[in-house]
Amino acid sequence: MAKIAFLGLGTMGGPMAGHLAAKGHETTVFNRTTARAEAWMKTHRGRIAESVADAVRHADIVFSCLGDDPDVREIARQAFPEMQSAAVFVDHTTTSAALARDLALEAAKHDLHFVDAPVSGGQAGAQNGQLTVMCGGEAAAFARVEPVIAAYAKMTKLMGPAGAGQLTKMVNQICIAGVVEGLAEGLHFAKRAGLDPLAVVDVISKGAAQSWQMENRSATMVQDKFDFGFAVEWMRKDLRITLSEARTNGSQLPLTALVDQFYAEIERMGGKRWDTSSLIARLKS
Repeated sequence: MAKIAFLGLGTMGGPMAGHLAAKGHETTVFNRTTARAEAWMKTHRGRIAESVADAVRHADIVFSCLGDDPDVREIARQAFPEMQSAAVFVDHTTTSAALARDLALEAAKHDLHFVDAPVSGGQAGAQNGQLTVMCGGEAAAFARVEPVIAAYAKMTKLMGPAGAGQLTKMVNQICIAGVVEGLAEGLHFAKRAGLDPLAVVDVISKGAAQSWQMENRSATMVQDKFDFGFAVEWMRKDLRITLSEARTNGSQLPLTALVDQFYAEIERMGGKRWDTSSLIARLKS
């Protein structure tokens, strides 16, 4: 069992930290909003830290699951000087690859190891311990953290050096954006054509059109239910990072850029906290 610090107890981080505690790891948690940490303690075994420094000081592995690049950079700035030598900092936040590379270099200056480890699977995946984790970093550091991450992951893979995990997550979001838009348009077309959209899905989901989004979101899309899953504002953050990386490496992402603008329309409709499947809502307006 490892001594764990978990920084950030939001929609994803709270359940992930819970799985670590349930597996018997000595878990210390920190959240900028203390009330959230106190709520976590009502159902999990662990300790609430009063500060980042207090949380990480004796940890073998420090996990973070935050919002965006500035949040991670600030937490790392506070954590690295306080962490014990040879400890590993694992960041589950979806950030830029550039930040991951910078933090890996900064960690090394403190005799630490850094693994960028964004996740896919959404809130349900975090709660059920069924996340997919794509990692970047040194092989030796990955080997240390992989069995611990297994507490909440069905798949964990080292994709390459620092930043490779974040780049893989960008590919994930590119693919999701296109699939959700295609599904939204298909359901919209089916209804306008006088077909029963759910009957259509029942048939085509047994063939080449099948996808996770179709299996898990088609029914709620037809019913205009968007109050779960991965929020539009989070997806736009991820797509912003992805499109910025594309400009750097010369990738052409016309569909991704278009879907990002469609999500901007959803935000203007008041749907920034709707699930990403809400793309269908703009077709009904």
